[in-house]
Amino acid sequence: MTRIPRSANPSLDGEIMTRRIPFALALALLLLTSSLPFASKAAPPEYDIIIRNGRVVDGTGRSAFSADVAIKGDRVASIGNLGGAQAKQTINARGQVVAPGFIDMLGQSEQFLLIDPRAMSKVMMGVTTEITGEGESIAPLNDRILKEQDDFNRRFNLTVDWRTLDGYFKRLAKQGSGVNLGTFVGATQVREYVIGYDDRPPTPAELEQMKKLVADAMTDGALGVSTSLQYVPARFATTDEIVELARVAHQYGGIYITHQRSEANSIDDSMKEVFAIARRANIPAEIWHFKTAYKKNWGRMPEMLRLIEAARRQGLKITANVYPYVAGSTSLSACLPPWALEGGTDRMIARLKDSGTRQRLKKEIITDSNDWENIYLGSGGPGGILIASVVNRGLENWQGKRLSEVASSQNKDPLDALFDFIIADHGQTGAIFFMMSEEDMKAALKSPFVSICTDNGARATDGPLAGSKSHPRGWGTYPRILGRYVRDEHLLPLELAIHKMTGLPAANVGLKQRGVLREGYFADITIFDPKTVIDRATFEDPNQYPVGINYVIVNGQIEVDSGQRTPALAGRVLRGPGYLR
Repeated sequence: MTRIPRSANPSLDGEIMTRRIPFALALALLLLTSSLPFASKAAPPEYDIIIRNGRVVDGTGRSAFSADVAIKGDRVASIGNLGGAQAKQTINARGQVVAPGFIDMLGQSEQFLLIDPRAMSKVMMGVTTEITGEGESIAPLNDRILKEQDDFNRRFNLTVDWRTLDGYFKRLAKQGSGVNLGTFVGATQVREYVIGYDDRPPTPAELEQMKKLVADAMTDGALGVSTSLQYVPARFATTDEIVELARVAHQYGGIYITHQRSEANSIDDSMKEVFAIARRANIPAEIWHFKTAYKKNWGRMPEMLRLIEAARRQGLKITANVYPYVAGSTSLSACLPPWALEGGTDRMIARLKDSGTRQRLKKEIITDSNDWENIYLGSGGPGGILIASVVNRGLENWQGKRLSEVASSQNKDPLDALFDFIIADHGQTGAIFFMMSEEDMKAALKSPFVSICTDNGARATDGPLAGSKSHPRGWGTYPRILGRYVRDEHLLPLELAIHKMTGLPAANVGLKQRGVLREGYFADITIFDPKTVIDRATFEDPNQYPVGINYVIVNGQIEVDSGQRTPALAGRVLRGPGYLR
């Protein structure tokens, strides 16, 4: 047969090529399905976590919307319809709210995190970030301050190996934490460091030393400067002294935050002082756990809110925060007038052991006054005071009991029972004081410039912190608001409540890329069931986790998975604007 060259018969060439196409396709299919090394593989997952089918409330206050949320590393990578995307782990949030992690504007956990880093009571109610440092901050430290803390540190075997805020941050970062933590430097702390516990003004040289300590803390990463002016020795500070320290914080971009001098009988003058400090130091100011305390002042919260609104219209940046309970909590020794507390714990104990001094104290404590915060009288006496936590293990059976019960059981006058209890626990007793009204608290809770706090340290139902009780706010604040005041009472809409727990506090203290669900922001996320979320903690039995908080993610790591705590400790140190790297 004569072979015909392809070039001589183009039509035949086409026929030959057509016959070869099925073979080529077959070969290609063989290669695609082969297990040989050069065969193609499935594309790797795009994300670490995808949260699907949830109702997103992003923390800005805008309306909820349906979307998927993807996480890669420690960041929110994408928000939207991610139906075709792949992830290493998928969370089905159908019927649930996907929100930014809650921010506790006053957490009090700086020492507790070193004792039990899990931060159980905070994480289990959806808190991913805590702000702390109320007047007395974690640093700076010297031997005089450490002596006052000795009972607590020995009880919990806490070794203090830092002296500066930077040293504490490094210790916390090395150990790990269940929550992110940022702190203020306390004006009380630097006063104790330099002056001690005496009722006197600083000398010019001492004031310069105090200002230097504030500056050092700001460059270490403090968020600003704080006061706790109701308490000794903080109340010994004048407005001028506080202004000087606040000016230093302002130089480094910080804010001023305060437990104001009076929350009760002298609240009008106290509010004027807050505004004066903000104006003179040219600094934003926030009021911690805002309240109008003692029955004679109930009903005054709307008036106080109007004062803040007027100050804001005048250009001052004034904000506040609140917890959703009618009882406060502080040291049992706060029942004593300031002069009885001057000089530190040992001098206070000596006064309480003196019979003549006791008689003077009894007269003052049962007399109403505008000169000091008489929290004993303001709570209605011993029946309005509940023993919460003790350091002396021999007193643990009194936790959860009213002071009136202690006095009756011991057959003592209530004030003698008070003094003896303070002595027995060396001034370390935590107590709960029933002194506010529900309507005043609700008025503050609804206000657009008021965020949320617990004013309580992280605890747990197991481990080294399980032996003591505390205020239920440390276990249930956020679920209580979402369940009782949003869902059941319709006091405020869900979106506003979430904004108060997330975007608002983040903006007030200057937290960058946190508090809002947004692409590129840190992946701090809380997922809860709006139909079931509620607190379970009570004043008598506070150590109970809430229900309805199903997932908590901190910096992209899951810490609560289907309502169960994981081993993750993904929290980070959050340093303020003056931090020098």
